[in-house]
Amino acid sequence: MRDLIDIGANLTHDSFDADRNEVLSRAAQAGVARIIVTGTTVAASGQATALASAHPGRLFATAGVHPHHADELDADAAEKLRALAAEDTIVAVGECGLDYFRDYSPRDAQMRAFEAQLDIAAEIGKPVFLHQRDAHDPFVAVLSDHLPRISGGVAHCFTGNRDEMRAYLDAGLYLGFTGWICDERRGASLRDAARYAPLDRVLVETDAPYLLPRDLTEKPSGRRNEPSVLPHIVHALATHMDQDPDAVADATTANAASLFRLPPA
Repeated sequence: MRDLIDIGANLTHDSFDADRNEVLSRAAQAGVARIIVTGTTVAASGQATALASAHPGRLFATAGVHPHHADELDADAAEKLRALAAEDTIVAVGECGLDYFRDYSPRDAQMRAFEAQLDIAAEIGKPVFLHQRDAHDPFVAVLSDHLPRISGGVAHCFTGNRDEMRAYLDAGLYLGFTGWICDERRGASLRDAARYAPLDRVLVETDAPYLLPRDLTEKPSGRRNEPSVLPHIVHALATHMDQDPDAVADATTANAASLFRLPPA
């Protein structure tokens, strides 16, 4: 597998500070040609932008405020985020959405931050990088009002069931599959849904350093996930889609390049 695209890796995370270049080298050797670095706060989005700028054509970034930090998105922060999101290295607005599992930010603050970022995406003409956990119904309701004005999006780290998948597909979203599909404890409904996932709407991501696949025979030191693991996720997804792994690899690369308007590798 060559030219894979990891659509979501938290490469600005401090766990990568000591060996970030080596992580990128291992990814390239594994066939991961391009990586999108996730922005989760205004500050982290700035860091993601700087990292992507240092590796043109190889790294790209998103700019957003995760629902855990929604109460930080005041008017001043929103203006800073809007300016960041307009930069060329930024290919999507987010990670944004709703998280009613943790509720680290009040739900009304989450809703305001989510809608503000959907408005930014509509204004600048970029897709959205979406987060949803335990908030499916309100999440879909908000999207239904905004997506007609937005240039597509992806349900990042999709972990849902067949009905949730259908709702996202009907909304025009892509699905981001992670190592969750390799989790024998929690991934049953996701594996069932994958059987019905259309090849032209699937994307793959590691969400590194999180979500290390549980079925890896050789686990990285410290159990830190990294983009070089992406081929393992592609193979797992292909198995549950009953597809050839190379076909899934090629499709996810083409889908990511189309959604995020990436230049050729």
